Amino acid sequence: MASEVAAAIPEITVEAEKQPHKLERQWTFWFDNQSKPKQGAAWGSSLRKGYTFDTVEEFWCLYNQIFKPSNFSVNAEFHLFKAGVEPKWEDPECANGGKWTVTSNKKSDLDNMWLETLMALIGEQFDDTDEICGVVASVRQKQDKLSLWTKTAANEAAQYSVETDYEMGIGRKWKEVIDITDKISYSFHDDSRRESRAPRSRYQV
Repeated sequence: MASEVAAAIPEITVEAEKQPHKLERQWTFWFDNQSKPKQGAAWGSSLRKGYTFDTVEEFWCLYNQIFKPSNFSVNAEFHLFKAGVEPKWEDPECANGGKWTVTSNKKSDLDNMWLETLMALIGEQFDDTDEICGVVASVRQKQDKLSLWTKTAANEAAQYSVETDYEMGIGRKWKEVIDITDKISYSFHDDSRRESRAPRSRYQV
């Protein structure tokens, strides 16, 4: 009898290892290739929905099979957003929001920050997870950019913890996640809509 139980243990262990590790929510990858825009095309017309996943195993499978940002063509953008949220200003979840932005002159740095941000998002590492919409990696000729989109731009406490010491605001936490010491800035989507040039910085950490 003991030998039968012992023989069954490896099978149970193997079976347990096959069980997927569910995430707290679903996430979706999006891709936007703006390197060859069609004349007269509306903004966002080249945005394409990629894959939606909700397990750790699916994430790594997708990540290992897609290009890193450093391999994207110039002017391409890659997004990871909560399922059901489109990476557009017009989306109801993004309409009143804004974004934290960091720039990079090294492709390897962009790759590292991108991966660390993805793992922080799907791992629910931010205190104000409900305020997170997603992240965008923008590949440019001279300077790449990574932007973390949030839901409520006017929520200062969530963005960078003005008065709360027991929680780390999104901006401060993101700096910790991507391991940078330079200041980063937050801009409102409303400002981006109205201003043709780079929108003004509303918060800094």
